Amino acid sequence: MNTAIDNATGDIKQNIVDFVNGWTVETTPGQATKVDSFQEHFTPGTSVAVTFLPGSDYKETVATAARLRREGFNPAPHFCGRSVTSEAQLDDFLARCKGEADIDQAVALAGAVSKPLGPYNSSMDMLESGLFDKHGIKTIGVAGHPEGSIDINDEELKKALLWKNALAERSDAELYVITQFVFEADPIIAWDKLINAEGNRLPIHIGAPGLATIKTLLAHAKACGIGASMKFLTRQAMNVTKLLNVSAPDKLFVDLAQYKANDPACGIRKVHMYPLGGLKRTAFWTNEVAKGAFDMSADNKSFKLQQPLP
Repeated sequence: MNTAIDNATGDIKQNIVDFVNGWTVETTPGQATKVDSFQEHFTPGTSVAVTFLPGSDYKETVATAARLRREGFNPAPHFCGRSVTSEAQLDDFLARCKGEADIDQAVALAGAVSKPLGPYNSSMDMLESGLFDKHGIKTIGVAGHPEGSIDINDEELKKALLWKNALAERSDAELYVITQFVFEADPIIAWDKLINAEGNRLPIHIGAPGLATIKTLLAHAKACGIGASMKFLTRQAMNVTKLLNVSAPDKLFVDLAQYKANDPACGIRKVHMYPLGGLKRTAFWTNEVAKGAFDMSADNKSFKLQQPLP
């Protein structure tokens, strides 16, 4: 028995458990209708983001947030500026979320609408309204773009992130950065170091893809404009026989957990799961990882659950 290897494996495994514990997740109102009970999948008190998709009725987001609160979770509804038609509607949206779901956190985004439906062209416009403070929102997630954006150039992204840092200084709320899902750690680590050097002090919640087939992940990645880390998927997809294989983000977790554990300047604080291939499998897998119920590979670069997926 090689004691040094065993100790290293134990340290890496503990780093992964520490990285995953406190994980957050999101659901769409449509996805929520297919879940009999969120209590079967999430630990009580888990923060669950609720999307506000283009063309949808924000009251569906409110209803899903209210259900999550009733079942013992902490809902974080999305507020997408370009989909809000007026200040009065934003005020009503926040008031309903507060009154019906007792929210104290939210995610403020520009939203995937090319032309604003009302007065807000960005999350910054919406946050400047003062309505989030008015309704007692204590924690606000704002968008980060580790792989760039098809809508905003890099210089504007830099300015926006610095503006969000400045807002955190004058707002009653605590802000954090939440990212789109990513597939490979190296581009994310490089981004974190870059924005740290440029002045970012907001904690980062890094997005990770839930369990899904490579074909499904590729479709979501292309739709969302995922950049450099998508190379991981395209390499996998070159083997057609692997397209229907279920992919788990285990290597991503190993690399980011090691970065977080070993670099004191790391800005990544949490992992946020996107259940792209279904909530049940993603929740089961992530819960098992958080419990440490997995075995490292011989080279300590990946891992597998000790239990089969449901």
